[in-house]
Amino acid sequence: MNIQDMLKKEFIIEDLKSRTKQEVLVELADVFLGDDTDIERSSVIEVLLEREKLGSTGIGDGIAIPHGKLAGLEDLVVSFGRSQRGVDFDSLDGRPVHIFFLLMAPENSAGHHLKALARISRMLKDVSFRESLIKAESSENIYNLIVEKDRTYM
Repeated sequence: MNIQDMLKKEFIIEDLKSRTKQEVLVELADVFLGDDTDIERSSVIEVLLEREKLGSTGIGDGIAIPHGKLAGLEDLVVSFGRSQRGVDFDSLDGRPVHIFFLLMAPENSAGHHLKALARISRMLKDVSFRESLIKAESSENIYNLIVEKDRTYM
């Protein structure tokens, strides 16, 4: 399971406009929902907010990995967002979040869902990788950095 199989270039937002947790979730969901009329945006946001009630997916060090499972979704999907100014996401360390990976999985994909979360978490433990994501000059650069880092785990 490769992140590049779940993350398309057009699912990357190099400069999030959002200023709140809910706005970030909507903005990240909108990029992969696109014109897909089979899945309601409100359903995605509801799933993500319910997960946030269990505990913030803002894991610290400027990172959040909001995630959830959704009926009607056929494949795992990942979107990425970056906020230069940072967003209050109720992170475990109380600091603003700059790097967001949103992961949505089909309702019946527990194993794949957990493996994808673990892979993203492992990638983000690398401080230089996180710094590269923050400094990247375009969504194309961000995508290439993620793909390159993902390949190191193959």
